[in-house]
Amino acid sequence: MENNFPVAAMINRVAHTMHGIVSAVDPTNHAVKVLLQPENIETGWIADAAMTQVGDLRISCPCAPGTHVVLQPIEGDGEHWVVTGVVYDAVMTPMISPATGEVARPGEFLLAAGCGDVPQNRQVGETAGNTGTWWHVTPQGLFCGIGDTRLTLQGDSIVWQVGGVQAVFSERGLEMTGGDIVTDQHSLNQHRHPFGQEMTGLPVG
Repeated sequence: MENNFPVAAMINRVAHTMHGIVSAVDPTNHAVKVLLQPENIETGWIADAAMTQVGDLRISCPCAPGTHVVLQPIEGDGEHWVVTGVVYDAVMTPMISPATGEVARPGEFLLAAGCGDVPQNRQVGETAGNTGTWWHVTPQGLFCGIGDTRLTLQGDSIVWQVGGVQAVFSERGLEMTGGDIVTDQHSLNQHRHPFGQEMTGLPVG
């Protein structure tokens, strides 16, 4: 009987924009179930309209369980909701850019995959990590990468980096450090040239 009071309160009060916590996800239909706050009452399956675009250009970014979301009632109906936004909170904080070592600033765009679902045991203030692909647009350039691979595109150069190998393409040409250029038959560092019936030594410069 005690559990009926919060439900009755939800039904009888005037519907308005609320916060909630995603409790279940149906990515096929881009729908979620949400625990309405502070009553902690779970909705049925509702539309996840946050970070969504439908039409010729389509964007799909389903919320993860544990995500803090903003809900709005459809035509003021307290039983019909739609998720219209996602917010960071004290538990789930913005991620750090691998390119700058900071969170995204005004005028920048930071996108990262592989941060993982929202863990229920995360400590307050712990910054979201990243083990997947990331993409950071700043006024200084475009930075992206995954694992030990990184691409930096700026006004005067393009830099590719994979582990300890780095290639820089600029007005000076193509410069590479820490690696070799290899075709299906020859290595730039290890090839030798014939000299008559003999072979020259390895390249020295």
